[in-house]
Amino acid sequence: MRDRAFFHFVLVVVSGCFLRPAPASAQQPCAQLASLKITNATIVSATAYDASNPFEAQIPPGPGTPGGPLKVTESFCRIVAYSTPTSDSHIGFEVWLPPASDWNGKLQSVGNGGFIGQIGYQALATGLRHGYATAGTDTGHQSGNDESWALGHPEKLVDWAYRAVHEMTVDSKQIIQAFYGSGPKLSYWNGCSTGGKQGLTEAQRYPNDYDGIVAGAPANYITHLQAGSEYSSWVALKDGINAPGYIPPSKLPVLHQAALDACDAKDGVKDGVIEDPTRCHFAPSAAQCKGDDDASCLTAPQVKTVELIYAGAKYKNGKQIWPGLEPGSELGWAMSLKGPEPEAISTGFLKFMVMQDPNWDFKTFDVDYDTRVADQKVGAIVNAIDPNLKAFEAHGGKIVMYHGWADQLIAPMNSINYYENVVDTMGQGLQGTQDFFRLFMVPGMQHCRGGDGPNTLDGIAAIEQWREHGVAPDKIIASHATKGVVDETRPLCPHPQVAIYKGSGDTNDAANFTCGTATW
Repeated sequence: MRDRAFFHFVLVVVSGCFLRPAPASAQQPCAQLASLKITNATIVSATAYDASNPFEAQIPPGPGTPGGPLKVTESFCRIVAYSTPTSDSHIGFEVWLPPASDWNGKLQSVGNGGFIGQIGYQALATGLRHGYATAGTDTGHQSGNDESWALGHPEKLVDWAYRAVHEMTVDSKQIIQAFYGSGPKLSYWNGCSTGGKQGLTEAQRYPNDYDGIVAGAPANYITHLQAGSEYSSWVALKDGINAPGYIPPSKLPVLHQAALDACDAKDGVKDGVIEDPTRCHFAPSAAQCKGDDDASCLTAPQVKTVELIYAGAKYKNGKQIWPGLEPGSELGWAMSLKGPEPEAISTGFLKFMVMQDPNWDFKTFDVDYDTRVADQKVGAIVNAIDPNLKAFEAHGGKIVMYHGWADQLIAPMNSINYYENVVDTMGQGLQGTQDFFRLFMVPGMQHCRGGDGPNTLDGIAAIEQWREHGVAPDKIIASHATKGVVDETRPLCPHPQVAIYKGSGDTNDAANFTCGTATW
């Protein structure tokens, strides 16, 4: 759920040259920034690093990311600081500043994952490597994916929800100004999952903070996302892992293959990926055992569990609370369904942020009631669902949003629902909205990365070309690699268009596809 894996093409570096300032004679020595005065902020340290004194860190693993060692040999000035906008706030943030001769004149801030209080060092290093001044925050706490930090600390919840990123952004721009003698010419946001939500939050609450936003798989409807995630786990685990409806992780590949058998070839290309799951009506009963239960099929109670997961959480009156997961995502379900309890992130949200009761038991979960309580107690704080982006558009801002169809953690239809709500609210129609905001659905990609489809894309390159040169992304080329070798490329198309095979040529080559309206 971290934002580390998005690599910039040479085009990004070239386009950055148009904004590159002359080497600033007014640049301060790094160490002098330690005495810089910023309202409600404290600079803890200002340290110069280079190849002879490299920055090294051990990155803890996060949701969907392995963590591991990081060594940065580029020259940069590392600012470690914290902001205290309230008496219960301690918003840690860092700003990494390349030498003036290497700076592209821009700021790229990076997002977070889950509720983790952890700065995205890998993403900072990637931005630095491409000439950006980069910034990241721990969102106001220094704990793992355990939401107990929010219990009894309402200001820390506000910090996590929106205040930390804004404070970091304002303070980082002052630090950049002090170091180079000039502020950033343009500022970009790059994040996925919580980072995607943070980007949309900035566009909604602070439309002048950023000029371009890359928002991947945004967790922007937090109350319904966490209630919906808890529901998916609850239907599988409420009666225990020995109950008839429990699905052992070993059976998920069976279900996944049945989904592919029904849906993969609908787009005219049989490639192990479903181009658009909403266009294929897969019945999980296709995987049901014809006789006795065995490892190659699902029992009738297990099929019922699958049907509920695909359908998603609903109120008692049948209205959708949260969309279901899509056919093609099954290989990632084990994280949430293996048991004996649901994934900690959704249970922790309900325990510590909504019910404010560390003894709350997920077996008492009532999706109708608990969703309404979550909306009433914290919805206005944590959600980023306002579709009115007129102020951001007026600022000249651009948004590239993307979401993997095989996302196993955040239902892909959430992004489509939000995007279509923006189209309706802005009153400009789809074409008018696409002048500043485009959504790209990614076949076969899991949460933010991974999966059997083209799962690596460069949103920053697209947003820069759009914001700086007026070249709107009519497609984004994504790639898939095996053991570090690219073995597939495919165009990602602005929603509602899809990639359509031209009918000849290698189906692993993006050149043999065009973007258009699906006819299957």
